[in-house]
Amino acid sequence: MDVETFELLRNTVSRFVSERLIPAEDEVEANDDVPEEIVQEMRDLGLFGLSIPEAFGGLGLSMVEEAVIIRELTRASVVFRSVIGTTVGIGSQGIVIDGTDGQKQEWLPKLAAGQAIGAFALTEPEAGSDAASIKTQAARDGDVYRITGTKRFITNAPRASVFTVMARTEPGTPGAAGISAFIVPADKPGITLGKPDRKMGQRGAKTCDVIFDDCIVPADAIIGGKPGLGFKTAMKVLDRGRIHIGAVALGMCDRLIEASLSYSSGRKQFGQRLADFQLVQGMLADSQTDALAAAGVVEQAARRFDAGQDVRLEAAVAKYFASEAVGRIADRAVQIHGGAGYMADYKVERFYRDVRLLRIYEGASQIQQLVIAREMLRRLTN
Repeated sequence: MDVETFELLRNTVSRFVSERLIPAEDEVEANDDVPEEIVQEMRDLGLFGLSIPEAFGGLGLSMVEEAVIIRELTRASVVFRSVIGTTVGIGSQGIVIDGTDGQKQEWLPKLAAGQAIGAFALTEPEAGSDAASIKTQAARDGDVYRITGTKRFITNAPRASVFTVMARTEPGTPGAAGISAFIVPADKPGITLGKPDRKMGQRGAKTCDVIFDDCIVPADAIIGGKPGLGFKTAMKVLDRGRIHIGAVALGMCDRLIEASLSYSSGRKQFGQRLADFQLVQGMLADSQTDALAAAGVVEQAARRFDAGQDVRLEAAVAKYFASEAVGRIADRAVQIHGGAGYMADYKVERFYRDVRLLRIYEGASQIQQLVIAREMLRRLTN
């Protein structure tokens, strides 16, 4: 995208955040839902198609550009980003990278327009970080597969029009090699949704179990048309997803630092502003340092990604450092607000709860540590 057009998009999203999303945060928190009119405005802005090529109706942003837009978007509650997140990520990118021409033509224009909302059905009751151990079965029966199993904590499941379902098609093949990725319309017979999850934070972000009971899909529903490659497809889009989550954290860093500065500059104790106390200044300085460092690693990873370089290490670092940094910044924001920080009226307690999930989903911090260390060792020997 040329610079002028991109700046127009960025400014439009920034105004949308300030004028529509931030004022709606309390309503979303109270009702545990994002209003449909806001979802429609997100469609109109093209936010569902950020990562989808222009040839299929998307904006076709680079990774650097996507990170900038996501950072703008998540100055508002991270819940709004969750509405588009599963579509921008694995919901479309698996098809973009490995889908057949037919799959791309059928699904990418719908996903880009927000006419179809994607959800990624991987996690199970006994398979989270160890995704290769999933038990959901897809049994071949002539020209169809019969999918049976339960998926857990599936973001956007109640809103989804289509699921990317990871299921074991090769029962005799252990681990990742026996897993395939299926494109499954949400209205297929044999799919039921569990009750909505009650979560620590991120009210308005919809998650629940998805139960597949002899759900029949055609054999050509496998992404790429070849069984046994589903896990590899997921790994191909993982680096982009990790950088994306790093950008999510940056937006929340910006909002929390802004709130900390505003409150400490206006609140007085012992006859002077909180911001004039050196210990408070130390917390402000640590938060700004965390945010700038996180921005640096996210941008570096995004630029390497766009250059076509191997970013497994850099993407893991970006996700790990940025998600941990925003947790520290949220904790300091509550501390700077004092008793007010524990009260709902000032919102920082909400952000404190909301950002906690960033260290868990899309690969927990401990998984990122393993990826980083193993990549360091691999590069040492190459």
